[in-house]
Amino acid sequence: MPDKPLTVLTYAASASLAAVALVYFFNPNQFIDGDSSTSSASTRKKGVVGLVNPANDCFINSVLQSLAGLGDLRLYLIREVHRRQLDDASIYTSGPEKDDQGKHVDLAKLVGLQSGAVTQGLKSMLDQLNERPIYRKTISAQSFIAVLEHAFDRKISRAQQDAQELLQILAERLSEEYHAGRRARERYGKGLRCINGDGVPPSPQEDSQKSESDPLKVSAAASELLAPFLVADKRIADKRIAEEEEGFPLEGQTEARVECLHCRFVPKPAPTSFVMLNLMVPQKGVTTLNECFDAHFKTEYIDDYKCDRCRLEHAIETLEEELPFAKSQEQKEVVQAKIDRVRKALEVDPEKPPERVRLPDMQHAPKRRVARHVQITRFPKILVIHLSRSMFDPGSYSQKNSAKLTFPERLPIGGIVNRKNYKLLGLVTHRGTHNSGHYETFRRQHVYPPTSRPHVEKSSGPYSASATPTPSNQASPHLSGHLPSTPEGRMEGRASISGAPPMEAKAEQSAMSRYSASLDLARFKRKKKTSDRWWRISDDKIKECNTVEVLGMQRDVYMLFYEIERDDTTDA
Repeated sequence: MPDKPLTVLTYAASASLAAVALVYFFNPNQFIDGDSSTSSASTRKKGVVGLVNPANDCFINSVLQSLAGLGDLRLYLIREVHRRQLDDASIYTSGPEKDDQGKHVDLAKLVGLQSGAVTQGLKSMLDQLNERPIYRKTISAQSFIAVLEHAFDRKISRAQQDAQELLQILAERLSEEYHAGRRARERYGKGLRCINGDGVPPSPQEDSQKSESDPLKVSAAASELLAPFLVADKRIADKRIAEEEEGFPLEGQTEARVECLHCRFVPKPAPTSFVMLNLMVPQKGVTTLNECFDAHFKTEYIDDYKCDRCRLEHAIETLEEELPFAKSQEQKEVVQAKIDRVRKALEVDPEKPPERVRLPDMQHAPKRRVARHVQITRFPKILVIHLSRSMFDPGSYSQKNSAKLTFPERLPIGGIVNRKNYKLLGLVTHRGTHNSGHYETFRRQHVYPPTSRPHVEKSSGPYSASATPTPSNQASPHLSGHLPSTPEGRMEGRASISGAPPMEAKAEQSAMSRYSASLDLARFKRKKKTSDRWWRISDDKIKECNTVEVLGMQRDVYMLFYEIERDDTTDA
């Protein structure tokens, strides 16, 4: 008898060890995949793919992980790659000998841009990073690095280790490939001819002038029947053009306006494209992102500026001073003609000097004080902000500005009329000194269509689980077969089937309504809570965090990625 408890304990221990061995054999990832915070069931199912760091590649890994979380960029890459696959290959393998300015075109370089090799390579890389593995997965960025090195025909140096420079080069290359492909499609489109060259059906006069023996002749009546289809084709073409006009999502446009404070003349602003906003961080303890924007877009006053309008006015004054000293009537007419030409140029376009008039030397033109301010005229879908933390000292080495910078989760940009709201989707942080350190990526857990299902709760149909919104007027069948004909009888019949009086049925329905409302409210709260989740990615090490932790990276934030908000944006 004393040995019986010991035997039971022995059998229990053996069974426990066998169960542990079976679980480890069939599901070893539960024990191998990192710490407990990253090995839960939900995390394993919704994790992201990491990147190995064999040779100080954290600056490359951080950029790729940040781009992988931008939905508009992924949609753009899918559209561009599929467009090149579906279009005729000859569109992107040929080009003109000279550009619009008459300069010789390097055909090999142009074909390389039109083919979109970097665009295809980045799409393939981001597709791998956006997989949802059920276990810990790590890949290498070497394939994409090889694409970049082949595109630029040079090796990528690991000595600089600057994520901003890599992203700048990559974004500019993607923009160049987009514009090269768009111009190639435009050249191909100009070579095509529709009916009458413009897609318009022939008129009755043109139809009567055609030869009657023409087997391909289209009558006016048939043209009227085909008109709706031609209009539909034109709408499809216009829609495709509109999609093409959306352009590269990281590309925006700014204009620098210069106003002369003496004559109030404003020259035509020259638009400048950008793929990244470079903002200087003030050299103080604590600052904000709004202060960086104000310093970048503030009005700047410049002295000793040569205004075009003031120069023409000075030329008129100089010619009028020469007019009394003319020796003959012919000389007076010549001087007066010059004055008239300058005044005409002053009225039409002061920036364009008049013809056959020699203006006074530029060094004698009056110097004015002007106000210069920069504004965004075309807002990008994805706003990338680089926070420059370099402090340059002529007497010593460059140092890193470690000021705390507060940045918002939602960023409004623009004036009252053209206000745009942006939402934070990712950021890159840098820890270390100016010459060395480590980059990390914070990436919002965002799910885009078709993966997300924003209207799954509103599904309706003959096989939907939701109840019919309007109650049926027909009574439910009775098992006894006796159905009252009066409305009161029908109400009593319904109450008898449910087994409850009418007032109790109403109370039950009210309770069910409150219960469903509480479920909807709980679902709404859960939806807002899930949008607060982020991934903190350091090469192959990945863990979850929330928005509070992300906004707390004030001393190390280096690059910010904002996406323009829309009404149909869905968090997951």
